[in-house]
Amino acid sequence: PGATYVYDLGYYDYGWWARLDEAGCRFVTRLKKNTPFNVVAENHVSKSSNVVGDRIGHLPARLANSRKNPLQVPVREIRVIIENGKQLRIVTNDLDAPAEEIAELYKQRWQIELFFRWVKQTLRIRHFVGVSENAVRIQVAIALIAFLLLRMAQLAQKAVHSPLEFARLVRTNLMHRRPINNLLELRQSVPINQNQLNLGLYFQ
Repeated sequence: PGATYVYDLGYYDYGWWARLDEAGCRFVTRLKKNTPFNVVAENHVSKSSNVVGDRIGHLPARLANSRKNPLQVPVREIRVIIENGKQLRIVTNDLDAPAEEIAELYKQRWQIELFFRWVKQTLRIRHFVGVSENAVRIQVAIALIAFLLLRMAQLAQKAVHSPLEFARLVRTNLMHRRPINNLLELRQSVPINQNQLNLGLYFQ
């Protein structure tokens, strides 16, 4: 109770929204473009803000197959213009907070999206080995350490400028002891030590 949940269209579930509201939580999410909204009141919006609409009303009472919408409480629709000119419909059960504050909450959620995109693309974490909080923290920490070591090693050499190419070369040469400045050079064949051959014959 008292927590605010901010999420995207992947969690578009009126039943879950109703459970959050019943538990005393607030939620902030997006409305689909074609979702009807029955307006009962309209709040004033500042002309200097990127908020172009602030209305209180109800979501559709009936859903597909004439099912009753479990979220019957009044909600708030806030329309926001983002940087690329696109208009977003944000919905929340918080009827009191300033519209700009609600819009800023949703904008902060996007920073989390960017972080996870960076984790996938840069740290190459495609899936988590464990699902507990501790397991996730350890895997992210290990990936960050590996990433920083690679960047430090790349800065210590002059031969390879692309981080991706350097990472591939390191992966290829991981089990070979080579100077990092020579990763682009062909590996020299290791001379066979005659004493090792004699030792092998001895044990035969």
